[in-house]
Amino acid sequence: MDVKFIQNLEKRLYQDLPGEEYQNLMAPKGSEKYRIISPDHKVACVLALLFPKDNEWHISLIERASHHPEDKHAGQISFPGGKLDASDYSYEDCALRETYEEIGVPPDNVGILGSLTPVFVYVSNFLVHPYVGFTTEYPRFNKQDTEVKNIIEVPVSHFSKSKNKGTADIQVRDIVLPDTPYYDIYGYKLWGATAMIISELEQILKED
Repeated sequence: MDVKFIQNLEKRLYQDLPGEEYQNLMAPKGSEKYRIISPDHKVACVLALLFPKDNEWHISLIERASHHPEDKHAGQISFPGGKLDASDYSYEDCALRETYEEIGVPPDNVGILGSLTPVFVYVSNFLVHPYVGFTTEYPRFNKQDTEVKNIIEVPVSHFSKSKNKGTADIQVRDIVLPDTPYYDIYGYKLWGATAMIISELEQILKED
C-alpha cells in the first residue's frame, strides 16, 4: 500500500482546509440559512476511517439502523460517530470511541491524521466535528446491530468520479428536498452533512 498517500494527507490536514466553499458543493439547496450554529447546539464527532483493501485505500461508511424513532438520521448513510460524552476527554476521543462502539475497530488500531471543517446539522442541532484516521491493515469490523444496519466499504477513488454524483428530490419524513446533491454509493444516496464532509475531503485528495 502507498504509505506516502497517508503521509501527504496528514501533512495536508494540518494546513488551511478547503472549508465551506467545498462543503457547499454537496449541500442541499437553500440550506445556508440552516447552517447558522445555534447557541444551545450539541457536539457530535465522526471518523472517516481509511483502510487498505485490494491494494487500494478504502473508507468505511455505515447505513444507520432505521428503527430508532428518535434518530433524525435513521436509515441514512453516514460515518461512524455520535454525541460527545461527559467521559470523552477530547473530540478525537469521542470519534474513536463511537467508531469502536458502532463498527468494532479499537482506538489503539487507528492513527488519527487530522480533522476536517465542522458542519452544523440544523435538524438535530449538532455541530459535527469530522476526523480522518487510518489503519495499516484491513480492520476486523464488528457492527453494533442496534445502531448499524450495514458497514459499507468504498474505495477513496469512488468519490471523485462524476458518474457517482447526481442530484435528486430527496424525501425526509414529510419534506421533499429538491435537486439535492448526492454521491451514489452502490445504489444508496449519500447526501447532507456526510456528503459535505466527503466533498471537502475529496478536494484535499485531488490536490495531492
